[in-house]
Amino acid sequence: MYKLYISLLIYLSLTNTYIRAIRKYTKQDLTKLREEVREMFDHAYSGYIKYAYPYDELRPLTCDGIDTWGSYSLTLIDALDTLAVMGNYSEFRRVVDIVTATANFDANINVSVFETNIRIVGGLLSAHLFSQRAGIKVEPGWPCNGPLLRLAEDVAHRLLPAFNTKTGMPLGTVNLRYGVPSGETPVTCTAGVGTFILEFATLSRLTGDPIYEEVAMNALRVLFQHRSPIGLFGNHIDVMTGRWIARDSGIGAGVDSYLEYLVKGSILLNRPELMAMFAEARRPIDKYLRKNHWYVWASMHKGQVTLPVFQSLEAYWPGVLTLIGDIESALRSMHNYNSVWKQYGFTPEFYNIAQGEAGTNRESYPLRPELAESAMYLYRATGDPFMLDIGLNILRSIQHSAKTPCGYATIKDTRDHTQENRMESFFLAETTKYLYLLFDPDNFIHNKGEHGRVHTLPSGKQCILDSGGYIFNTEAHAIDPGALNCCYDWDQQDYNNANSFNFIGESLKQNNKMNNQDSINQNDVSHTERQTEINEDDVTIDNEAKHWNDETKSLDINEEKSGDEMNENEVVRDNDDIIIGEERIGDDYGNTESNHENSQHIDDGGQMNFQTNNVGNEGVGAVRQDKLLANVSNDEGNSQDNITSSSASVSLTKENEPTFHQNDDSPAAEENPWTESNLSETPSTESQSSLSSSSSSSASEVITLSDYVRQLVLTVPSTTNQFDAQQMLQNIRETSAYYINETYFNGR
Repeated sequence: MYKLYISLLIYLSLTNTYIRAIRKYTKQDLTKLREEVREMFDHAYSGYIKYAYPYDELRPLTCDGIDTWGSYSLTLIDALDTLAVMGNYSEFRRVVDIVTATANFDANINVSVFETNIRIVGGLLSAHLFSQRAGIKVEPGWPCNGPLLRLAEDVAHRLLPAFNTKTGMPLGTVNLRYGVPSGETPVTCTAGVGTFILEFATLSRLTGDPIYEEVAMNALRVLFQHRSPIGLFGNHIDVMTGRWIARDSGIGAGVDSYLEYLVKGSILLNRPELMAMFAEARRPIDKYLRKNHWYVWASMHKGQVTLPVFQSLEAYWPGVLTLIGDIESALRSMHNYNSVWKQYGFTPEFYNIAQGEAGTNRESYPLRPELAESAMYLYRATGDPFMLDIGLNILRSIQHSAKTPCGYATIKDTRDHTQENRMESFFLAETTKYLYLLFDPDNFIHNKGEHGRVHTLPSGKQCILDSGGYIFNTEAHAIDPGALNCCYDWDQQDYNNANSFNFIGESLKQNNKMNNQDSINQNDVSHTERQTEINEDDVTIDNEAKHWNDETKSLDINEEKSGDEMNENEVVRDNDDIIIGEERIGDDYGNTESNHENSQHIDDGGQMNFQTNNVGNEGVGAVRQDKLLANVSNDEGNSQDNITSSSASVSLTKENEPTFHQNDDSPAAEENPWTESNLSETPSTESQSSLSSSSSSSASEVITLSDYVRQLVLTVPSTTNQFDAQQMLQNIRETSAYYINETYFNGR
């Protein structure tokens, strides 16, 4: 009987999705753990204030500061809403006073568009929405105005020139004062294109200026249209031509937050089209990338594995699956990722699944939050104490190996826990916040609708705030969806069109027709040439089907045949393209060129090339079509700065409307679905009704930027139907992280 019992335990440990926690946590246990996380945050935050402010980051080994991403006191802004989540309202109010009095983003520095958006714009918006809760006397008309909101719009406005590309997909770098630097690379990672809708739509709906949501939605849709014939996305794309430069497909670095924002954008903005796009994007991910609930990297055109590794950034994925109600898949992947943490005490940046060890030169752990994030979501959805075990292990590892006298240090090598002299701002913005929320089930963030309050604006309009359902951006900045309904009344017809399944269905037909054309993926290369290029350049692994096995660590590729075996440093190369093996993983998901050197100040004069453009001094918030070309100055007088583009000639009409002129050497219309002539021939009925009539020239000769954006058709794939999206939205409401499914375990 005893042997049978032991055999049963072994069998269950090998076959179960996860091993359930043996320990039971009392309310006192959770309170103690929550306070330990608070102390961890306080130690790191105090160290930054004492030794590093006003620099961007703390160097925790030398106890001094350094500017990294933009020289704008990054950690202070990034950590601001964590103070509110942890209930330190007095310090929150003090820091808000400091930020509103001293923050000045009119600086001659180059910054990452991606990082500045998620950390600065996201942090300011979240703090703005927490202001009244924290006891700040807000301005009349809040949340539709306020000093933090004005700062957020100022920063976002300075990022808009990045979207001034022929496709509408943004460049990776801007100068906060002058716009896009001369000679900026057109290559941007997938996440760098598709990670704006949460922040920019929130900004539009609070300020009433639709330009931000418009450019963010356009970038999402254009990127979605450029997926491969099998439905996968590459890693880096040329935003001027739409040509994929790095063609490895995965769910980790360079791609991750694009997929995350499709789900979260659908929930926050009530846009079913985004959930439908995610549903279609997930199908090939499950088919080609998922191997026993690990997710590998594969060729975006053929689906053959190119990099059999787990990246620590991929640990966000169970949280996304939880939001759409796929708890089972989330738990299986979470078990895999937790096994890596248990092996090293941390998750290395790369983990070679086949070899069962950290990837060469990718052994570090920069205090990332993704595993804690997914544990928080899964615990909220299931109540499973095993997620608390995971959070406890994370807390203990960081306290034991990363703590220094003035903060917490990046783990340089997860194999021996040596330290590195850096503490990224996301440690305070994300890691500590998610751990705190995991151990604090009664936090206001977890409100399930019982405690919402009616907020009345001076106009008499009312909305519901603080009722829960907060959506976190990819930097863990929380957005109250109720606030988005307070300020701006969207044109009802436009809103209905954007969210109509009939409208989506028409777009599906349009996209299906385009997918049958040879030019859909590489619009500057013919189908024959492209197939030849793929066959010659794609390196694949092992023709024989293999299986992952816990004992042998071998590879399971049931869906696809593959070529020669590849180690963790080998990747598919397409000519001289950027490759995932050389991706700048340690600096998050930004553009490959947007490294720390780009954060240094640029001397005035001589290093940038700008055209002259009279913009005027309307101030932040003015609704203008030419916002994409130049920043609006808040000072007296006119700004004299404009940005040149190497791929599209830009001019101004008498009405100061930016226009695109098609270059003489542009690809033929039949080979490029994004030329102006093609767009003018097949806009949707809804798009036609909204086109501006300000230009008398034909669309094939000159097209205004606003026309160009509006003529881009929604491209949800033909296999998505009304039932899929509606069912997924229903799953969200029933089993999301904000509505615990108490019967989940009882029904198993």
